[in-house]
Amino acid sequence: YSNISFRSWHANHLSMSFSPMSSKNPRSSFGNASRIDYGTGHETNFAAWLYCLAEMGIIKEEDYHAVVARVFVKYLEWMRNLQMVYCSEPAGSLGVWGLDDYHFLPFIFGSSQLIDHKYMKPKSIHNDDDILDNFSSEYMYLSCIGFVKTVKKGLFPEHSPLLDDLSGVPNWKKVNSGLLKMYKVDVLEKVPIMHHFLFGWLIKWYDSSFVLSRLKA
Repeated sequence: YSNISFRSWHANHLSMSFSPMSSKNPRSSFGNASRIDYGTGHETNFAAWLYCLAEMGIIKEEDYHAVVARVFVKYLEWMRNLQMVYCSEPAGSLGVWGLDDYHFLPFIFGSSQLIDHKYMKPKSIHNDDDILDNFSSEYMYLSCIGFVKTVKKGLFPEHSPLLDDLSGVPNWKKVNSGLLKMYKVDVLEKVPIMHHFLFGWLIKWYDSSFVLSRLKA
């Protein structure tokens, strides 16, 4: 199913990593070259790398918005392209009961972006013509929904029942708070994900909620 040439891409990517980031950028942020898979654990590694840069003072507080809107969005686009080209397996996917086969964080960032929006509501994701087509490039959550609808066929409530349920929540603040709790349970507290994680002087082993605290901030 997966394209084994991903291993060549992965090796070339690592060899071309530029200094000083090559020594700090976690290799697993871009998937596993042996299994040719990618999932929320790899995505969390990328978020952890950004967190470490912030803790080291390389990323300033005034940069936080751009880090999500520019850096993370570019990472998301890159990984989606790799998923399509190399058909990487979804690592730890919950199937139809997950938000997405590969990603979680863009739904958190995206729902936060839409909090207090005057016109856009959670139910707006069902308006393909006026909302998704015109605003998915501006709002990360809508971009996620648009991508899901592109790669999955059939009725939306059938292939994405969790996202369909979230569209019935009255406001984005409740969607966002629910996703934060879900991320803690489904990612940060999952042994198969976190036992691969690297801890050290920036991220202590007992502080597994470091990403969650930053997302809330």
